[in-house]
Amino acid sequence: QVQLVESGGGLVQAGGSLRLSCAASTSHFSVNAMGWYRRPPGKQRELVATITSGESTNYADSVKGRFTISRDNAKNTVYLQMNSLKPEDTAVYYCYVLAALAGLKSYNYWGQGTQVTVSS
Repeated sequence: QVQLVESGGGLVQAGGSLRLSCAASTSHFSVNAMGWYRRPPGKQRELVATITSGESTNYADSVKGRFTISRDNAKNTVYLQMNSLKPEDTAVYYCYVLAALAGLKSYNYWGQGTQVTVSS
């Protein structure tokens, strides 16, 4: 019942920018937080950024000052603006939402992922 669709990935040179979008369908769910994970090739998945329902944000140290997470509540969409991209930012980026039906525990739901490749 929760569906997330990411878009905006692609190939960019170091120093360039991309904006990722994640459109969420969360009918009858309460959304507690949304954010982005990434999985670089051959590495562990890591949390990139989160934004809560109260719009407080957190970022991984590696992206602070370069990435910005935001939400458009009217469109039920979360964004990740990525500036000053580095080759080490190359990864598959996954949108997630922490959501629950009334009376049930919360779960993380994931999008299909979008590839970001940064060339040196």
